[in-house]
Amino acid sequence: MQKRKLTQVGIIIRKRLIEVGKTQVQLAKEIGTSKIYLNHILHGERSGKKYLAKIFSILGIDPDSVKRTA
Repeated sequence: MQKRKLTQVGIIIRKRLIEVGKTQVQLAKEIGTSKIYLNHILHGERSGKKYLAKIFSILGIDPDSVKRTA
């Protein structure tokens, strides 16, 4: 079984979660989805278009900086 890898956006979100001391469960509740769905977004299995702006806002991530690194 192949190990799943985080996308560039997933890496940025995960690092920021650690910096601000939040869990994926907490973030998922704040954006109104499940931890499983959030995990799918971080691994690129779902686009997350509906949630990305809210995730960036909650975590204080500049969306333009994400686009430059993606």
